[in-house]
Amino acid sequence: MRELRRLLAYLGPYRWDLLMGGLLVLIETAFELVIPVLMADLIDVGVENQDLHYIVGKGIQMGVCALLALVTGLLYARFAARAAYGWGANIREAQYERVQSYGFSNLDKFESSSLVTRMTTDVTVLQNAINGGLRPLVRSPVMLVMGLGLSFWMNARLALIFVVCAPILGLILFFVVRKVAPMYGWLQKAMDQLNNVVQEDLTAIRAVKAFVRGEYEEEKFRSVNEELMETSQRTFHFAVLNLPAFQFTMYTAIVLILWFGGGMILKGNLQVGELTGFLSYVLQVMNSFMMISNVFLLLTRSLASAHRIAEVLDEDPALTDPAEPVGEVPDGSVDFEKVSFKYRADAREYALSGVDLHIKAGQTVGILGGTGSAKTTTLVQLIPRLYDATDGTVKVGGHDVKEYDLATLRDAVGIVLQKNVLFSGTVRENLQWGDSNADDETLWAACRAACADEFLRRMPDGLDTDLGQGGVNVSGGQKQRLCIARALLKRPKILIFDDSTSAVDTATEGKIRAALAKLTGVTKIIIAQRVTSVMYADLIVILEDGRVHAAGTHQELLDHDPIYQEIYASQMKGGEDHGQTAQC
Repeated sequence: MRELRRLLAYLGPYRWDLLMGGLLVLIETAFELVIPVLMADLIDVGVENQDLHYIVGKGIQMGVCALLALVTGLLYARFAARAAYGWGANIREAQYERVQSYGFSNLDKFESSSLVTRMTTDVTVLQNAINGGLRPLVRSPVMLVMGLGLSFWMNARLALIFVVCAPILGLILFFVVRKVAPMYGWLQKAMDQLNNVVQEDLTAIRAVKAFVRGEYEEEKFRSVNEELMETSQRTFHFAVLNLPAFQFTMYTAIVLILWFGGGMILKGNLQVGELTGFLSYVLQVMNSFMMISNVFLLLTRSLASAHRIAEVLDEDPALTDPAEPVGEVPDGSVDFEKVSFKYRADAREYALSGVDLHIKAGQTVGILGGTGSAKTTTLVQLIPRLYDATDGTVKVGGHDVKEYDLATLRDAVGIVLQKNVLFSGTVRENLQWGDSNADDETLWAACRAACADEFLRRMPDGLDTDLGQGGVNVSGGQKQRLCIARALLKRPKILIFDDSTSAVDTATEGKIRAALAKLTGVTKIIIAQRVTSVMYADLIVILEDGRVHAAGTHQELLDHDPIYQEIYASQMKGGEDHGQTAQC
């Protein structure tokens, strides 16, 4: 409940819509409660005395009350919808903003599919709680209290039947809610699993078709879909039990009231109009009990979703700005001082161990290493502070990276990822991620340096060519060149190339390398699998098992380091063990 109250703070300006909706429900309820009293008078006075004028007057009063109840009900719907969907939009925005502030270590705790579910399905549950629950939440207690009061006022002896029925209904509600409450959490987790399979299949649809694994993926989807179906069936099987139980209790109460009320009429202790009005209050009171039970079920499901949403909002970002951050990166020098790193505090082994590495500003550094040597996912991600070192210090421009404002540090570092990422939109829109104010001349200059102009000029719309979702309209090599151009547009002090020319031919790679060599004052860190990509670097670093095995120039390593000699032999001289001994 605490989490749900906290989320209500995100109503913002829509809290007035919520309050207005509640007020309108109160007014609507008051009009409806007046109608049975008017109906009793109409029967007992107007019909009994055959007073047509009195009957018409009471009928008009009942019609006015009904019309006013209708108008207030329609106005309530408008305000409730604004409150529900405005609240939902604010919560989604808050979650999305929170996720953007996460470090990679935070994101490792949540599956992407789960985050999607929390921002969509779970928020929809909360919206439905407002849309479907606000009216009965306000209306039911009022109807219950006023209906019981008026029932005792009309006939206290008949109203004692409520005293017997109320505990029965309360017990039914208690057992239903107790059984269903944990099931809603399981239901949302089943939804997470379904979304995960769908997301994975759509992302890798080309691989699925290439390996003819459609039937396998269909079976996997069928499994999680059936799990969701069975969980939903179990959950709502118990959730709907309250309806027949409440109806049974309600109709039993009506039969008892008719039985005892009929006896009282025969004895002259009760009038027909009073019994008719009393039955109207009976229906209102019993319906209010039923609506309260539905509100409890909605609230129970909302609490499960609110807990999941609160987990996203309560997750403290692993990386934060210091109190007095350094506002500018002086140069592109990089220093690793006895740096060790592991992804989780309870991990047994370090991904990086005791790394000492010093890169001068403007140097070109190549990094080679075997698979699992932590050269890509760990070492270079410590530079823009995507992760924090577990031990030791990482410095950029002579300052500890923790001293910088995160935006300032990351703006000074350009990264071309091994897995190239382009977004839906045009080439221009993607390139302007590097510089939102870049004009066409600047964009074409970056494309020429990345050798992307060769294929862009052949496209009918040039920079305005639509790339499709995720850049599906260009090849892997073309994606890489566009990503390089995008990084160059940042004009960073440090450029990191994470095996970013693996999909281009050697001639194009040579052109790109020559263009990069002309960049002065920019530190270039090149992670590669090919010796030719790094052999002209000022410094080549060999990583092995998360440690710096050796560092030096191409010639120094070729003369003295066996691992580099092995790599060079397998790639440049076609060694006998080619493809087996290569370490890159």
